[in-house]
Amino acid sequence: MVDVVLGAFYGDEGKGKIIDYLSKNCDYAVRFSGGNNAGHSIEVDGKKFAFHLIPSGILNKNVKAILGNGVVIDPKVLIDEINNLKENGYKADNLYISDKAHLILPYHIELDGMLEDIRKERKIGTTKRGIGPCYSDKFERSGIRMEDFISDNFKDYLKTNVENKNIIFKAYGYKELDFNEIYKEYKEYAKILKPYICDTTTMLHKAIKNNENILCEGAQATLLDIDFGTYPYVTSSNPTIGGVSTGTGIGAKYINEVYGVIKAYSSRVGEGPYVTELKDEIGDKIRELGHEYGTTTKRPRRCGWLDLVALNYAIMLNGITDLAMNHLDTIGKLDKIKLCVAYENNGKREEYFNTNLEFLNSSKPIYEEFEGNFGDISKCKSYDELPINAKKYIDRIEQLTNTKIKFIGTGPGREDIIIR
Repeated sequence: MVDVVLGAFYGDEGKGKIIDYLSKNCDYAVRFSGGNNAGHSIEVDGKKFAFHLIPSGILNKNVKAILGNGVVIDPKVLIDEINNLKENGYKADNLYISDKAHLILPYHIELDGMLEDIRKERKIGTTKRGIGPCYSDKFERSGIRMEDFISDNFKDYLKTNVENKNIIFKAYGYKELDFNEIYKEYKEYAKILKPYICDTTTMLHKAIKNNENILCEGAQATLLDIDFGTYPYVTSSNPTIGGVSTGTGIGAKYINEVYGVIKAYSSRVGEGPYVTELKDEIGDKIRELGHEYGTTTKRPRRCGWLDLVALNYAIMLNGITDLAMNHLDTIGKLDKIKLCVAYENNGKREEYFNTNLEFLNSSKPIYEEFEGNFGDISKCKSYDELPINAKKYIDRIEQLTNTKIKFIGTGPGREDIIIR
C-alpha cells in the first residue's frame, strides 16, 4: 500500500518524473524529508513546474499531497508554490501540512550563510536556505513546529529564539535581526497556511486502514544522507529509506515497492568526493546535453559517468526493488559511454562503496566501455523498440546490480517514458 521513490546518488536524478507517473495510481503523495534546498522539475503540456517543497504528485488532482513531519518548511517559499499552482489552474486544496513539521525562519537562513562563510576553504556547499540550522534547532529542542506557528504561543517562541540568535550574530559581528519585523511578516504567513495544517500521521494511517495507495517521495538522495552519505558533504536529513518512517509516522511493515531513481550518467552539486567526475570536455558536453543546472540554485552540476559501486550501495542500503533510469536519450548522444564497475584503490580492486573521504578521494574508477549514438529514442514506447546499443547498456547495469530497470526516461516530457 505504500511505495517509495528515492534518489540513488547525489540528487537531481529526475525523481519528479517518476513520481508524477506513479502518483496517477495513488491516493496520497507524501514528501518525508528535506526542505527547499531540493527541487523536482516536471514538464506538463509544455509547461515546466519546479517544486521545492510541495510533493510533485499534486499535479494529479485526485491525489492528496502531504508535507510530512520530517520536512522543514520556509513559509514564503511554500506560499509562492501554492500561488503558482493556482495561477496555472490547480486549486491546491488537496495540500496538507503536518502539524509536526518544523518552520524555517530568517535567523536560520542568516546562520546558514554565516556558518558557510566561517568555514572558508572547508565549506560544505550548502544552498544557504536555512535547512541545516532549522534541523539543528529541531534536535536542540528549540525549534518551532507548524502547530506552534498557528498558535497563540508563536510570538513568545519567536521572541526567545530571535533574542538567542542575536547573541550569536553579535558575537560574530553580523547584523542583529528585528523581532517585531519578523513577527509582523510571519503572522500573516501563518494565517495563509493555517487551513492546510493538520495531523497528517493519523490521516495516513486511516488511508492505510482503508486500503488506499500512498506514494512517499524523497528529496536529495542516498549519498547525501546525514548518516550514510559522504559526510560532512551531505544534507541535514535522512533521504534514505529510514527517513520514510521518521518523516511520516508510517511503520516499516507497510512499505511495499522501493524505487531507486538514477540517471544514465551521474551528477553532483556542491562540494565533496565524486569518483567518476569528468573535468573535461566530455563532462561539459554531458552538462549541456542534459541541462544540468540546479533546480533550486541554478548552479552548474558536476557531471560524470554512472557509478555502479555507489549504485549497489544505494540498492543495499534502501532495499531498492526496482530502478528508474532517466536521461537515456542524453547519454545516447555520445559516441562512447563508460560505466564504472569497480574502483582501484591502493592497487586493489574494490567493489564495495565506503563513505570514508580518504577512501573516495584516493579511488580511481575502473570502466567498461559501450557504444553510444542511440539516435532519437523519444518515440520508443517499449524496451524492444530501443536500439541495440541502448539495450546493451541497460542489460549490463541490470546484470551488475541484480536489479531491474523498470522505468526508462527517453526525453524531458512526462510522456517520454518506457514502463517495463
